[in-house]
Amino acid sequence: MRAQIRLRHYSIRTETQYVQWIRRFVLFHHKRHPREMGAAEVEAFLTHLAVEGHVASATQNQALSALLFLYRQVLGVELPWLDDVVRAKQPERLPVVLSRSEVQRVLERMEGVHGLLVRLLYGTGMRLMEVIRLRVKDVDFAQGEILIRDGKGAKDRVTMLPEAVAADLGEHLRRRRLIFEDDLRLGKAAVYLPDALERKYPNASTSWPWQYVFAARSHSVDPRSGVERRHHLDEKLLQRAMKKAVTAAGIDKPATPHTLRHSFATHLLDSGYDIRTVQELLGHADVATTMIYTHVLKRGGRGVRSPLDALL
Repeated sequence: MRAQIRLRHYSIRTETQYVQWIRRFVLFHHKRHPREMGAAEVEAFLTHLAVEGHVASATQNQALSALLFLYRQVLGVELPWLDDVVRAKQPERLPVVLSRSEVQRVLERMEGVHGLLVRLLYGTGMRLMEVIRLRVKDVDFAQGEILIRDGKGAKDRVTMLPEAVAADLGEHLRRRRLIFEDDLRLGKAAVYLPDALERKYPNASTSWPWQYVFAARSHSVDPRSGVERRHHLDEKLLQRAMKKAVTAAGIDKPATPHTLRHSFATHLLDSGYDIRTVQELLGHADVATTMIYTHVLKRGGRGVRSPLDALL
């Protein structure tokens, strides 16, 4: 399973999730081999997740995707029932969006590296893992832009580098370089490189441009290569810091770091920017995905005056 996942360059997160779903599937059916099972067993497992596990539809569909990968790519089984297994219906929910004043209150309650990260998230519209995995070489101070490599859907795109954060980011990189030079002296400056770049450019992993902008405080062992090195910052630390800031700001909305991306898009549209421009900045393949942010504008239910108000 792991070999087939890595052959297709899936992320380590996908690998971890897929493997644990297959393990749960096999254990659920008392360790029977998947070759001995079929549609009935798959549907029984998915039903168990929904009815007894009370999992969300997205989680249920992730489990189904893992099972489809197992049968098609690992076992080489092409059975007609694979296409007939029903996927859980995804609920159509509107994104949580903070107002400008709410964003300001959250930003005021976050400082240091976490404060810098949330300002970048709101100021650029990047996804959480896109800013966490940002490399030094992809920040262009001269052009005032950030190149986002290998974003969702394995696509690159460009977004702006906000002037309000440029100075602090430059100071952060100055301190980050001191840590890098210390790691270099210890022989632990190598950083993870995607695909075969480490073999193609043997010295790139220990060069400054390829370092993570936001690095972890300590070294850790790479789960795939077994090499000890400094990885990027754990995104859970930022999630916890923002949760505390949202609570301290007295905001009742379930805001997360991803909420800042929603707020970025909504506030740009509200300021009159073209939806195609916002689509490009967000990296959406379809403009219909970007259209969901128009719910905060004077359209639809909010753009119509209630007849009750007309009587008053």
